[in-house]
Amino acid sequence: MSLTTRVSLVALSCAFATAAQANTGTLSNPNISAVLDGYYQTGERPMAERAEGFGLGETELAISANIDDSFYGKVTAILEHHDGETELLLEEAFIQTLALPGGLSVRGGRFLSDIGYLNNQHKHTDSFTDRPVVYRSFLGNHYFDDGIRLNYVAPTDLYWTMGVEAFAGDKMRAADEHGERDFKTVGVYTAYTKFGGDIGQESSWQLGLSYLRNENGVSYLEEHEEHEEHEEHGHDDHGHSHSAAYTGKNMFVADFTFKWAPDGNYKYQNLTLSGEYFRVTDIFAEGMHEEHEEEHEHEEHEEEHHEHEVDFDAYNTGWYLSGVYKFSPSWSAGVRYGQVDLHEAHEDHLDKLKLKETEVMVAYHPSHFSVIRLQYTKQDGVNHFGIEDDNIFTLQYNMTLGAHGAHQF
Repeated sequence: MSLTTRVSLVALSCAFATAAQANTGTLSNPNISAVLDGYYQTGERPMAERAEGFGLGETELAISANIDDSFYGKVTAILEHHDGETELLLEEAFIQTLALPGGLSVRGGRFLSDIGYLNNQHKHTDSFTDRPVVYRSFLGNHYFDDGIRLNYVAPTDLYWTMGVEAFAGDKMRAADEHGERDFKTVGVYTAYTKFGGDIGQESSWQLGLSYLRNENGVSYLEEHEEHEEHEEHGHDDHGHSHSAAYTGKNMFVADFTFKWAPDGNYKYQNLTLSGEYFRVTDIFAEGMHEEHEEEHEHEEHEEEHHEHEVDFDAYNTGWYLSGVYKFSPSWSAGVRYGQVDLHEAHEDHLDKLKLKETEVMVAYHPSHFSVIRLQYTKQDGVNHFGIEDDNIFTLQYNMTLGAHGAHQF
């Protein structure tokens, strides 16, 4: 297939984000789909959505259509079962413009943020059973919120898009143990840019840079210290939640993806390499109230003030690297390594926490709509993560019913 006739994957990614919705159904004939997710797992993973034993993952119900020549709309609902209760979540409910000039588009409502590489993709498109630990720590697995987005696709030979977003930010708020904080109603702002292209006939690449400003993300040490009195072991267990477990004021993200296929034909054989790096700064401050320091003015003089022992310049980081090889039309295998290096307030100091995960998977996918996946996860944690089983096996099925939109690059 020649370069002049081949349609690049990056161009398809651009088209999906703007005008490709024109092929995803009409108002009189909308696309309706469901995604079924079930599993068996031999252990627990910190901040993950899958529990030990048999269970259901996210059951996704989606409807989408062109509203008219100017607007596209989509609704995605998620059903989840945890601890004997079934949750119904509205993951997406947005409209997007189709006909703005100059490569511009606007999206409003509830939708997935476009920061990073994985976040704007639905989880059923993932090559592994759970999101990397850095996503589970900083974004609550995947960050969707109520807000607005302005996106621009540049008219360049190299694929180049950029955008800004504003969100309510409820899922990204820091802890407020006593209900005394005055959170801002528009709490999260993001800015991102992504660019990429083709290398010859067989390869494509994409690089992304993102910034997230979280106006409600700083944690105050006095809240953590008072909360410790009610914690049996001095740490939260950070169980199942759709909110970020670790927050900060500033988040910086860099991502890179490379795809290769013989002769440019991705149907029968392909390789995908990807990775992301996160850095979250301004995670702690001294306290909300002036009385916090006055409490200690009359304490014993032989001890230094607790706050002087805390490094307020501390930051959290996380990253992952992933490689997935589709070695035949119906089989693929992959490996992923990820880790987070975190800080958590404990009395008069910050505890350093670390979690490392090494994952290996093999998947059988007889069609684009069905996957059966077996995954092995080795996890190593430092401090409070409460890991009891360092070796976890997960058997998962993921099946799509009905028409479903194209996937991102």
